[in-house]
Amino acid sequence: MARVKSSVTARKRHKKYIRLAKGYWGRRSRTYVIAREAVEKGWMYAFRDRRVRKRDFRRLWLVRINAAARVHNLSYSRFMDGLGKADIRLNRKVLADLAVNDPGAFGKLAEIAKEQLCT
Repeated sequence: MARVKSSVTARKRHKKYIRLAKGYWGRRSRTYVIAREAVEKGWMYAFRDRRVRKRDFRRLWLVRINAAARVHNLSYSRFMDGLGKADIRLNRKVLADLAVNDPGAFGKLAEIAKEQLCT
């Protein structure tokens, strides 16, 4: 069986990781083994943090909705309960945007929620 040389393939693979590590500091951007570890660790952080970002935004939306609801003498939970009873189906992202950019519309929603809680 003939001997297989892998220099072309190995160089291509090495260059790929070195290119992906561009901008890293020190040997992390120049040495293949260390660059590969750094790049793969970066991929792990990116995978994890795509999910963390969703959590962070939801927390931000809840804080904004709660602050706006309290201006209208409602807690977050009572506000959301009132909207649910009024069969208003707006997600938290939209509600938070209304709370920040259109307080008048949010106020109307708060009034609807209050009416539903009283009945």
